[in-house]
Amino acid sequence: MNHQDIFESLGLSPNEAKMYEALVEKGESSVSEIAIAAKIHRRNAYDAIHRLIDKGLCFEIFSSTENLYNAVDPDKLVELLAEKQTKLQEILPELKKQFQTRVAPQEAYIYRGYEGLKNVWRDVLRVGKESYFIGAKGGWYDVALEPARKAFFREANRKKIKFIQLFDTEVKERLPNFPKHFEGQLEYRFLPKAYSTKSGIHIFGDYVVTHTGLTIGRLAEDTIFFVLHSKDLAESYRTWFWYMWKQSEIPKK
Repeated sequence: MNHQDIFESLGLSPNEAKMYEALVEKGESSVSEIAIAAKIHRRNAYDAIHRLIDKGLCFEIFSSTENLYNAVDPDKLVELLAEKQTKLQEILPELKKQFQTRVAPQEAYIYRGYEGLKNVWRDVLRVGKESYFIGAKGGWYDVALEPARKAFFREANRKKIKFIQLFDTEVKERLPNFPKHFEGQLEYRFLPKAYSTKSGIHIFGDYVVTHTGLTIGRLAEDTIFFVLHSKDLAESYRTWFWYMWKQSEIPKK
C-alpha cells in the first residue's frame, strides 16, 4: 500500500492526500507551488488546502504578499487514526448486540454438475468448519475432478478441516482402498447395507447440501446440489448424523 492509499484510508480525499504529501516534502509553499508539486489543478488545490487546515494537518502563514502553507507534524495522522478507533469503539457494542441477536439468514439455492461441486467446496473452505456426510460414495474422487479436488484438500488441510463421513457399505466392497487414499483428515464408518441409497447429505457450518443420482466413485455431470442455508436445520441434521454414526459399522483396522 502506497502513501496515497494510506492517507485516503485515514479519511483524506485523493487531492488532500497529494497536497499533504507535497507539503511534507517541500515545506513552506504557496498554493500554486503545492498544486504543481501535487499535480492537481490550482482551483482544486485551494479547496483541498482549506480542508487540510480544518483537519489540523496544515497551517497558514500570513504574509503581505502571498500567504504560504506548511504541513503539521505527521504524528497528527496517528491522532486521526485514534479518533476513528474511538468513534468505532463507541458504536461497536450496539453493532455486536444487533449481530448476535438477529435471526440467522435462511435461503435455498441450486448448484449443478462439476462446477456446482466446486462451488460447494468453496463454501466448505469459506466456512472452515467440520464437514459431515451421510451416504458418502467416494464421488469426489471422480477422475474429472482430480485437479480441483487436490487444490481443495490442500486448502482444507491448511485450515485443518476434518471430514466425518458415513459411507454406503458398497464403498467398502467396490473401493476397498479408498479411505486409505483420502487426502483430508478423515473419520468414517459404514452405514448398514439395507440403508444404501443413490442420495447424499452434506452438512457443514450452517449449510445442508442434498443431492441424488449418485454412484460409487463417480459424479454425474448433471448432478444437482440443493443448498439450504439454515443454522437450525444444519444443527438438526448434525444431531441425526450422530445417531446414525452410533448405529453404523466401525471400520476394521
